[in-house]
Amino acid sequence: MSMIDLSSSKIKGLGDCNASMRVFIANRPAFSLQRLGSGIVPLAAGDIDAIGKACGNGWRKVFNVYAKFLFALPDNLQFKQGNCWQQFRDTHLLQGGSNTALMFGEPNSFEADTLNIITGRTFAQSTNVAQSLYWVTPEFAINTSLNLVVCPYFDYRQLSNSKILYLVDLIHAELNVHAINK
Repeated sequence: MSMIDLSSSKIKGLGDCNASMRVFIANRPAFSLQRLGSGIVPLAAGDIDAIGKACGNGWRKVFNVYAKFLFALPDNLQFKQGNCWQQFRDTHLLQGGSNTALMFGEPNSFEADTLNIITGRTFAQSTNVAQSLYWVTPEFAINTSLNLVVCPYFDYRQLSNSKILYLVDLIHAELNVHAINK
């Protein structure tokens, strides 16, 4: 079996290639998976734990906050599976058929039936959509025509539990969440 180097530009992200929830992040883990692939690579059970152990606490936080956020969304969005966010993270997040993706680098395009999230104000301001963003607060911005929201980086200190709830409310109030409910 070949190795996939996640730091390679051939890898555009992790997760479900048909995901209706796409989170864009500026960095990528320095990690290799033992399988073939390019584009958006689905994770398997145990990969998130392995990446967290190999790449440090920062990546563990990214995955934890992503799972906590998805678990905080209303039930009608159908992202959560399992009894708690930890179980969801370990058994579904960023796997094939999970409807979730973590995209590396600047977004090239957006689909109408996808909820797009850019993590981090600095990263968002460096993208090609920076001029089209409406800043609701100093940390959160939206572009309703792109079904896009900018939020703090997926880290406990930057995107705390209370800010996760604010993000959920902002998405529900401002964006077309009905389009993403596949």
